[in-house]
Amino acid sequence: MDEKKLVRIISKAKVCRLGLADGNQPYVVPLSFGYHEKALYFHTGKKGKKMEILKKNNRVCFEMEAGLEIIPADNPCKWNMRYESVVGYGRALVLENPVEKRKALDVIVHHYGGTPMEYDEKRVNGLAVIKVEIDSMTGKSSKG
Repeated sequence: MDEKKLVRIISKAKVCRLGLADGNQPYVVPLSFGYHEKALYFHTGKKGKKMEILKKNNRVCFEMEAGLEIIPADNPCKWNMRYESVVGYGRALVLENPVEKRKALDVIVHHYGGTPMEYDEKRVNGLAVIKVEIDSMTGKSSKG
């Protein structure tokens, strides 16, 4: 799937599932996100399982989908599903620079149709902003 189609799916997705590796144990977490120039952006608390895992291993996988629709049939074994999805891999970085954090928050707000704003300095300092630099991604669209 070409990059334009991938970006179109990403722009319609409402949730991104971020996959992390905690040693030999996988961990997946659904997050709100934004996408800009081959990077994903997330905001989260500074502490927690996700942040602890990323300190040890910043390699991640992500998945998102759009256009989900179940297509029923008389026989449940013949039901189908319509969807478009993107799966990709990259490296997660925790942004420390307040200007970069604010720009990332603008990307997230824009993704959900909001208008970027001035963010309270205390709130910005109190959260972590993660940037995933995308190494590769692929897409799939159902024929349903």
